[in-house]
Amino acid sequence: MTTSLVLPAPAKLNRLLHITGRRDDGYHELQTLFQFLDLSDTITLTPRRDGRLLLESPLDGVADEDNLALRAARQLKPRAGTDAGANIRLDKRLPLGGGLGGGSSNAATVLLGLNALWRLGLSLDTLATLGLELGADVPVFVKGRSAWAEGVGEALTPASPNTPWFVVIHPGVSVSTPAVFNDPQLTRQTAPISMARALQRGALTWRNDCEAVVRARYPSVARALDYLARYAPAGLTGTGACVFAAFDDPRDARQVAKTAGSYGSAWVAKGCNVSPLHDALGG
Repeated sequence: MTTSLVLPAPAKLNRLLHITGRRDDGYHELQTLFQFLDLSDTITLTPRRDGRLLLESPLDGVADEDNLALRAARQLKPRAGTDAGANIRLDKRLPLGGGLGGGSSNAATVLLGLNALWRLGLSLDTLATLGLELGADVPVFVKGRSAWAEGVGEALTPASPNTPWFVVIHPGVSVSTPAVFNDPQLTRQTAPISMARALQRGALTWRNDCEAVVRARYPSVARALDYLARYAPAGLTGTGACVFAAFDDPRDARQVAKTAGSYGSAWVAKGCNVSPLHDALGG
């Protein structure tokens, strides 16, 4: 009997995002704090005997060749030297262009899932290196621990921020990351801080340097941020479009989410310092 592997591809938050410089190659030097949520897409991997890699659930507006889940499988197979194949089914819950890391998380889940399904025995470091070729955020999902990140987001130090309940709102727009990073008004010279200093202040008292640009370009994001700020410090994750606020009591979070309907789709999710994907794979 064919056995499928059903795995979560969890969301992440950037609980702060500082841009400390711009490199000669055009990429930006960052400092950010990644934390996972118990909110996820679901990926089902089913082995094939003919060696093919088939995406069963194409995404509207995304060519298969651009889908990070399929790209991850196509990258892993030759590097691992295997003739194995798989069907890949993606049940999408995380919004595209939302700043929750959905595509990067999908890629990481496929890498770890096929490593298990095909019994490749590759290390997390090897898979993270492969993942970095797909995107700067993929390694943190592969490593599966909340992390302080520097460089372009790939230099990771494990971290343990507090784990509140979050209200996350998607205002219904897709933010262009290149447009934000190329905006002449973007702050690019924030003074670096230490991970210890960021954690000492709880991470939500620091800012996201992309927020001012995103507010100006996307009024619906600004309205959602202003709504959440009535109840708790509110922030933008990545370049958005999703915004979030933290609550100690899940009842408070659920109440705020219930009244957020006019500002977009709202979820309540728990912060996690170990990825739900790693929990599903047994660590």
